[in-house]
Amino acid sequence: MTDRYAVFGNPIAHSKSPRIHAAFAEQTGQTLTYEAILAPLDGFAAAVAGFRDEGGRGANVTVPFKEQAFALSNRLSERAQAAGAVNTLTFDAEGVLGDNTDGIGLVNDLAGNLGLELAGKRILLMGAGGAARGVVLPLLEKAPSELFIVNRTAAKARELVAPASLPASFNRAGKALKDTVPSGHNAGATLAAGGYADISGRFDLVINATAASLAGDLPPLPSGLFADGALAYDMMYGKDTPFLAFARSEGARCADGLGMLVEQAAAAFFLWRGVRPATAPVIALLRAG
Repeated sequence: MTDRYAVFGNPIAHSKSPRIHAAFAEQTGQTLTYEAILAPLDGFAAAVAGFRDEGGRGANVTVPFKEQAFALSNRLSERAQAAGAVNTLTFDAEGVLGDNTDGIGLVNDLAGNLGLELAGKRILLMGAGGAARGVVLPLLEKAPSELFIVNRTAAKARELVAPASLPASFNRAGKALKDTVPSGHNAGATLAAGGYADISGRFDLVINATAASLAGDLPPLPSGLFADGALAYDMMYGKDTPFLAFARSEGARCADGLGMLVEQAAAAFFLWRGVRPATAPVIALLRAG
């Protein structure tokens, strides 16, 4: 019987995941099916249970169900615990393993596809919601000199980095939280947060994890934000956002989130199949339309 996988969301018709995983399967010689499933807003758990009962081996989860997927999992990876959300489910004899591949997808796109060395860099992360939370730990693990999280509501950003509200994985990764940075991490790394008025200095990487691009808005960023050779990264993909237009006018190079989408899918594919697909050909395939 062919192994079945799926992505759950609402809405879901726009999802590129079936095309991505079909390309991965063809490339790696894996026999599987992958479908998009529209789950009712009040029926996510039941939809997942039905899929699993019918032989489903694993699933991706997108908006608005990532927190429900977290609650549904009886085991969680460290990165899922840090994110407080799950985008990848694996079904096995022990139950449901929840993981979050968003952060590693971002990091792999930045380092592997865009050639950005993160160690020792100043990073500005815009947003304090689930998209931002999912990438904090993987970014810290790359030993930047500073990760500053900014949000229109500064208190939300500060809540995100408050030691009392963070899992142990955050405390181990950020020197600003505790002096317990593990071997191989940048002992000088700092994790801090505030409002847009608190931004100071220039950054090597600025990441937009807010919903502003969906609304066609530009966060209130100051001029002179980007260091020489800086990268502006918008997690949204498929259109030139106001943030990227602003960054370009400031002399930064720009990238959208399509590579992150493919890289997080590749990490999920590896979890399920034990095979790591090449992502560059799939990114090129999607860019071509």
